[in-house]
Amino acid sequence: MTHETPAEEKPVRGNAPAGASGARRGTASIEGAASGGAVKASTGALLRYSAGSLGMGVWITVPGMLLLYFMTDTLGVGPALAGVTLLIPKVVDAVAHPALGTWSDREARRHGHRRRMLSVGLALAFALTALFTVPSGLSGVGAALWVGVTYTAGNLLFACFQVPYVTTPTELRVGYHERTRVFMFRMAALTVGLLATGVAAPALVASGERDAYSRAAMMLAAFMIVTGLVAVRGVRRLTEECGTLPPPDEGHSVLADVRTALRDRDFRPLLLAYLVTSTTTHLFLAAVPYYTAYILGDEKLTSVLMGAFLGPAVLVGPLWQALSRRHGKQRALMTAQALFLAGCLGLWPAGELGAAATVALAVLLGVAFAGLQLLSFSMLSDAVAAAEARGGTRAGAYSGIWTATDATGTALGPYLYALALAVGGCVATTEGTAPQPQRALDLLLIGFTALPAALMALALFFQRRCRLDERGRPETVA
Repeated sequence: MTHETPAEEKPVRGNAPAGASGARRGTASIEGAASGGAVKASTGALLRYSAGSLGMGVWITVPGMLLLYFMTDTLGVGPALAGVTLLIPKVVDAVAHPALGTWSDREARRHGHRRRMLSVGLALAFALTALFTVPSGLSGVGAALWVGVTYTAGNLLFACFQVPYVTTPTELRVGYHERTRVFMFRMAALTVGLLATGVAAPALVASGERDAYSRAAMMLAAFMIVTGLVAVRGVRRLTEECGTLPPPDEGHSVLADVRTALRDRDFRPLLLAYLVTSTTTHLFLAAVPYYTAYILGDEKLTSVLMGAFLGPAVLVGPLWQALSRRHGKQRALMTAQALFLAGCLGLWPAGELGAAATVALAVLLGVAFAGLQLLSFSMLSDAVAAAEARGGTRAGAYSGIWTATDATGTALGPYLYALALAVGGCVATTEGTAPQPQRALDLLLIGFTALPAALMALALFFQRRCRLDERGRPETVA
């Protein structure tokens, strides 16, 4: 159960697993990491915790995949303005996430847990509804302003949930491979959420009408609330079972936390690689509706392509875990990056070969995507554990910077694709798809194939410079 500290003690030293001796409470023990992880989370606790990823997958997928298309092809917003509209809220995110990470650490010191901030984030469901319920009288600039304001509010609420949620596994008293297992459950649930939403959302808005987007958002918002409530209880149970590493003894400013994290030679290259990876995958999601509508010629294939992309990702988590056990997380992650790069290049001629070839490549990309997500987040936990071993852990600060990086990627990806559309002279409309000049079609295809391939090559460049696995991986683990 949650550790209750007598009045004369400070409730800031973390919790030992339920049933642990008093001597272990309040210590910065890393024996789980050293031994390969004597503490193991129960499946029930992991399933409850992972429910949060089901709901949060809605926010990741729906705006990431549909918002740019919704703006250009339903609200009549030009591609350049639409790209800026999606970018500005993420600039706010880049500042807010580290600040919320520091706040999360303060909450942990003051209350012994981070669930208060987590609960605030449940209001995200209302922001999703508002985002896609644009008043009928607004189009063009007015519609862009509505989307920009509601998207900013939604991103801040998402950060309130995501920062403490991602921090939870990083501060558990578990070892190297158990951290991967914890994140495997989370990533499996996230992928199921992405898959269900990625297939259902395009079908629900197939008519392209404003009302269809609004109805879909309300249905998905209800799902987010239910899964979020389950996750809050799951976080409590998981931390009670495994115990948590102690938050910092003293508070630090946001800038001090950011400087500490960015000076971490284990963390910095991993963070840069993840920034580029997140940019690449979110560019891919934003581009799918354009690719199916203008290259394949059938908007209904958006659901098919998303199903092919995310379906395999639900199943291959254990395969990536096995690969990381055999060869280490670093090599496994670089393999996933290389597979995604190859798949993007393969999509260039796939448009001429037809839907079947595109679906096959989407399956390959989905397999790679599962590895990218699982192993990146697992190595985030390793970076926090390494900082703890040096006596300087600030789990909330690290997670805040990490989620800020993810948020930046979610903006940069669609923005880069919108920029490609603008350069190509893509025509915006309020009536669904519109005839496009050949230059726009060329840039649309390049933005979906060559551009993400080049970005993933950059991610590989940064990942090669990460030495975290060399210092933190146990040679033999039971």
